[in-house]
Amino acid sequence: MKAEILCIGTELLLGNIVNTNAQYLSEQLANAGVSVYYHTVVGDNPERLKKALEIAYSRADMVITTGGLGPTQDDLSKQTIGEFFNREMVFNQGCMDEIEKYFKRINRTMTKNNERQAYFPEGAIILKNDNGTAPGMILEEEGKVCIVLPGPPNEMTLMYQNGVVPYLSEKTNEVIVSKTLKVMGIGESKIEEMLSEIIDNQTNPTIAPYAKGAEVHLRITCKTSSEEEALEKIEKMEQEVRVILGDNIYGCNDDTLEGVICSLLEEKGLKIATAESCTGGMISAKLVNHPGASSVFMEGCVTYSNEAKMNRLNVRKETLDKYGAVSHQVAEEMAKGIAETANCDIGLSTTGIAGPGGGTPEKPVGLVYLGFYYRGRVFSQEIRLNGNRMKVRERTTKMILDRLRRELLKDRQ
Repeated sequence: MKAEILCIGTELLLGNIVNTNAQYLSEQLANAGVSVYYHTVVGDNPERLKKALEIAYSRADMVITTGGLGPTQDDLSKQTIGEFFNREMVFNQGCMDEIEKYFKRINRTMTKNNERQAYFPEGAIILKNDNGTAPGMILEEEGKVCIVLPGPPNEMTLMYQNGVVPYLSEKTNEVIVSKTLKVMGIGESKIEEMLSEIIDNQTNPTIAPYAKGAEVHLRITCKTSSEEEALEKIEKMEQEVRVILGDNIYGCNDDTLEGVICSLLEEKGLKIATAESCTGGMISAKLVNHPGASSVFMEGCVTYSNEAKMNRLNVRKETLDKYGAVSHQVAEEMAKGIAETANCDIGLSTTGIAGPGGGTPEKPVGLVYLGFYYRGRVFSQEIRLNGNRMKVRERTTKMILDRLRRELLKDRQ
């Protein structure tokens, strides 16, 4: 089955909001065995929407729309789609009751225009909205399917899972199972080169690398008649990939880098603290994303000024004067200082020039030093990064955590 995703909303065309709905739906439809060949965005205009639908159905069996289901005059998705399929709009009392219950639950007065949300094209399958007032719907006609979902992501995703997934599962006898391996330390092109033999000879399952920030994800996908068979085939390919990529793979599916690190720290009974300059608390924030991080993470300090580095971390003034704040020597003293003052086994530090200003020919923007105190051993690493200020900070955070992961794995062996 071929599908097109049609996102409706002038705010998308103006760039006022990011179209995360298309990304989510593409990923979910791929897992359901539905091929998505086109994404389209159209404004809140009935004639342009009808034209977009006409084009979409010339090349797809299914169109999934998001947006335009609100109560205001410009929310015309259902009415316009009904006209496209020559269906009359019919009032649904059950939906009206649910909308009224929603307003009572949040202790707000329902306005008259919310009644518009209880009208649907005749024959529509109604999809309940558990997070808002805009029900969705499914229309079927002569082998064509139109699935209409709300625009707000928290409403759309829940409706998709609760309403669309069961509907799609009845339309196919095949299952598609995917597993994502998460890689740090090597780029997408290098991974493709390393896995070239597997990629060139793939049939079913297939493997596809794609960059995601500082990481590369490898999605292994298998289409079979049963989930058990798919999992067996995926596991076989995964083992081949792991032999080639080794410890560059840090996890899979819902694993996070910080979660893997916290688990390793807990396994070893180690405590960690952080001292950050250019990253401004990002490392600490990443670690505390993981539930239960309090068992291993003791404290984090943002020591941005030289005075803070000296007063809080015992970085020596002569070190700062001789080498500058952005240096191997200061990064190492920062890491040692936070570990000793926090009484931890591990101290991490960052100091660098995130930009856009502040760089020199000797120390350009993107130069960062990572400092490590690891059970009495002190060392540092120089990295040079491209990108804007936020990207430099984000990549630095990922890279220092990945280096720590690798140190923990070495210590395990």
